[in-house]
Amino acid sequence: MKDIRSNWLLYLMFAPIAVYFILFAYVPMAGIVMAFESYTLKGGIFLSEWVNFDNFHYFFASGKAMLVTRNTIVYNVIFLGCYTFFSIVAAVFISEIRKKWFKKLSQTLMFLPYFISWVTVSAFVYNFLNYEYGIVNKFLGYFHVEAIDIYSNASYWYLILPFLYVWKWVGYGSVLYLAAIVGIDQEIYEAATIDGASRFQRIMRITLPLLKPTMIILILLGIGRIMRGEFDMFYQLIGNNGMLMNATDIIDTLAFRSLVGMADFGMASAVGFYQSVLTLFIILFANWLVRRYDREQALF
Repeated sequence: MKDIRSNWLLYLMFAPIAVYFILFAYVPMAGIVMAFESYTLKGGIFLSEWVNFDNFHYFFASGKAMLVTRNTIVYNVIFLGCYTFFSIVAAVFISEIRKKWFKKLSQTLMFLPYFISWVTVSAFVYNFLNYEYGIVNKFLGYFHVEAIDIYSNASYWYLILPFLYVWKWVGYGSVLYLAAIVGIDQEIYEAATIDGASRFQRIMRITLPLLKPTMIILILLGIGRIMRGEFDMFYQLIGNNGMLMNATDIIDTLAFRSLVGMADFGMASAVGFYQSVLTLFIILFANWLVRRYDREQALF
């Protein structure tokens, strides 16, 4: 209480964040009991029939559990790797631009996709890749090349999805890394220049090593979402396309279909609970690895 009285303004600034997480993160945890119930509207959350682990049994017996888990992890690992690499590269390139107007223009154009919703992106992508009248196939037809049915071939989406993810998020990521680069003491660069270091050597020997703490923190935060797929992206781009389902179905889309398509609240809750437990263990394991490598860089 003494600390609160001394720093009441800081606690006041934190209050809205605390209220947000209490209402939208902690209070909804009570609904976890639905994963162990046969939920009905009459019984509600706490009075529906208790079925123990039947919802989990159905989830694993359906054969979808391992498929969506694999897809979620593989896609998010690829997304995180590509996002980290291209964000760092973009931040380094922007920091090396000397003309201010061009630097601002480049940063603005890269950041612009962050504000475009996946609904809008899916409309553009469909008009580009549609088999009958898409721009890509129209262009191929101009050169008498056979049209490609991209929405029926899952192999193309292993490249399309990471590309679109990077396109949308790399501008946001570059801002975070650029802020870290701006915070680097410029005297280090000046000393390296006097010693005859080239621009490439300054990047490799100064910029990238000093970005390591920021990179580790952002990767750890990204690992915390590794079981949380980009639901908006997958659902808007793929939807309920059965031809692409096995290659693009993730935990979030499966839970959504269970809830909306079958109105199976217990199944959807069981999938969400399974997802949360896996996320917890992945975060603990990743943080343990970081602590072994560099204790100061760990989250806890």
